[in-house]
Amino acid sequence: MNIVEMLALIALGYILKLALKDERPFDWLRRITNDVLLAFFVFGNVASKDLAYLLSIKTVFLYVFIIIAISLGFSYLYGRFVLKNDPWAGALMVLSVYPNTAALGFPIASLFLSDITPAILYSTTNSMIVIPIVTFIAAHYSSGGASVKESFLKALKFPPTLGNLLALGLVIAGIKLPGWFIEPIKTIGWWSIPLLLIYFGSRITLRAFELRKLLEVGTFRIAIPFVFVFLTLRWASRDVFYSVLVEASMPPAIAANAILAQYRLKAEEAISVTFVLTLLVIGLFMALKALL
Repeated sequence: MNIVEMLALIALGYILKLALKDERPFDWLRRITNDVLLAFFVFGNVASKDLAYLLSIKTVFLYVFIIIAISLGFSYLYGRFVLKNDPWAGALMVLSVYPNTAALGFPIASLFLSDITPAILYSTTNSMIVIPIVTFIAAHYSSGGASVKESFLKALKFPPTLGNLLALGLVIAGIKLPGWFIEPIKTIGWWSIPLLLIYFGSRITLRAFELRKLLEVGTFRIAIPFVFVFLTLRWASRDVFYSVLVEASMPPAIAANAILAQYRLKAEEAISVTFVLTLLVIGLFMALKALL
């Protein structure tokens, strides 16, 4: 999938939202894509590998923890000493820590790589860690309450996460699934990529946009992780380098905005910032692809 196709699918989602004026079709699209197709995609790509392959990309798992620590640490310090009591400090931390590693990360990673398994492993590992973190942050900075344990268990129940864990279990156990079984799963799962882009387009809004907040989120969610990975991981193999560079530099996830909305924490500002940053990230990697 190329950049033009990605933009066309995002635009299609936005046009459909304006035309239908009904959220139910998009709710069904989200459920089918996230709970079924994406789970197939993750399972098929990971289960087709072996243990030697996983050990060869152990750097991917290490960088998940490093990037989370960098984004969370810098955004927390900025919120505490600059924003202080502003509730936006909590929203900034959530947006900075929770990237859109699937709906946008997978399509962009596919621009540079034919096999995006390292990107998939980064994304699913990242999600298991950040979901309880950002839920706790959102609850702490709002009037709501949240259980970190319940949030973590919810992350484990997410079908793509379960698909990833099941596939990893098979790989570690040395069980190799036959091609006639795994290839159709991968083919069906691939449709999650265009459908996720359509769904993302249906979420677009520019209400309550502020340039300062755009710069703040862009700095901690995109700029700092991008520069760090670019400078420290150039020695790695192509699939590891581009997978981590893309996934670490993605704009905030749609799910991050949903969590902020649930806790009534600067949701409209967050959605506007997320949309603009998404366009900027697409432009960034479009330029990077053109230079290669």
